[in-house]
Amino acid sequence: MTDASARFARPGPRADDSRAGRLMARLTSRITDRLLGTALAVAACNPPAVLHAPPPVRVLMLGAAAAAWWAAPMVDARPVQTSMRWRTVAARRRTTVLPAAAIAVAAATGPAVWLVVCIAALLLAYLLVTDTWTAGVTAPTGQPRATPALAAAAATAVVLLAAQAPVAGTSYARLPAALAIIATTACLVLALHTRRRPPG
Repeated sequence: MTDASARFARPGPRADDSRAGRLMARLTSRITDRLLGTALAVAACNPPAVLHAPPPVRVLMLGAAAAAWWAAPMVDARPVQTSMRWRTVAARRRTTVLPAAAIAVAAATGPAVWLVVCIAALLLAYLLVTDTWTAGVTAPTGQPRATPALAAAAATAVVLLAAQAPVAGTSYARLPAALAIIATTACLVLALHTRRRPPG
């Protein structure tokens, strides 16, 4: 091949431009989100019980971990009108579907108290990392980041303590549940008020 033909020869595709390279880059992006989401999904499956479960149950936990690894990254995009098909909505709202599914699985598996505390901590960390209101492109500038974190931590602690209170079989069972709902609602109202308030 002469110098002229070599100069005008079309370069071959780079490894990073291949389909496998793009898929690998996508699966390894936002590693913090993926690690927290996967850890949350695995913890919700009650790993100590899964270790002694039949092989199909272990396969299901691995499938849940793989699905969480895919769904965990924050969808950091401005709100646009998209298709209302359930697949499209689930893909766009997957950072909401993932923690909701983890909570449902944890409620069904009945983990120990120490694992419940771990799940609550992982849930709080995951929600704070993937919250588009505080960390996304649409988040208001100049807003303190500590306030939402403290409010979320307080709500998590109140709900966790209310859930573990030994009053299930007494006449006071509804009181802590009502207080937990009131506290969570108050935190949600404060968060929405902060979100809608124009920057000063």
